[in-house]
Amino acid sequence: MTAFFARSPQFYVRLAGLFYLAIILLGLFGESYVRGNLIVSGDAVATAQNIQASASLWRLGIFTDLMMQVLDIPIIVLMYLLFQRVSASLNLAATFFNLIQTAVLVANKLVLLLPLILLGGAGYFSAFSSEQLAAWSYLAVRIYNYGFAAGLIFFGIACVIRGYLIIKSELFPRLIGLLLLLAGVCYLINSSAMLLALDVAPLLFPWIFLPILVGELSLSLWMLVKGVSLAKWQALQS
Repeated sequence: MTAFFARSPQFYVRLAGLFYLAIILLGLFGESYVRGNLIVSGDAVATAQNIQASASLWRLGIFTDLMMQVLDIPIIVLMYLLFQRVSASLNLAATFFNLIQTAVLVANKLVLLLPLILLGGAGYFSAFSSEQLAAWSYLAVRIYNYGFAAGLIFFGIACVIRGYLIIKSELFPRLIGLLLLLAGVCYLINSSAMLLALDVAPLLFPWIFLPILVGELSLSLWMLVKGVSLAKWQALQS
């Protein structure tokens, strides 16, 4: 930690808030606009046709998703520095869970390249019918969804821990800590349902993401506009 950061972390917190807001917007773009419009649930052929017709948009969705993980790293570093004097062990645990989540999601993005490869018209796929290639492409999309759910288990745990750290430290309003903790619980419920209870998962969507959006958006906007409580920060440094 630099001497400047020790005196006042506000610039870095506001910058991280901007990054956090960008992550939320990029996530909505990739999941809701790109994949939400191109993937037709249960219809492999229609999904393949949409991806072929909008290959550039599909690639842009992958790229913006990767930019989310790039922006995630400075936020992880900032959160570690903010809470290291609140609870060293919990702070370190949240940091590791967040890093694992980021690594899992980055690796999972490679799966989204498979439809582009399978549907790209390469000669070595000529032995397979268009329906087969469409089916395999749709399978890649389904695998991506499961990988996404697995990664968010780690992020959900990180959110629960950081929500508690916010409440304990009061660097941000306690309500924001509670909202982030609730967001973490919702991540865990949704991912668990996707992996363990396929019949339940559709009943949760999209309502399970409302507390998540509120919790993360509240934290990012507070970081961007207000920063941390300097009085509480200085008390932690003494």
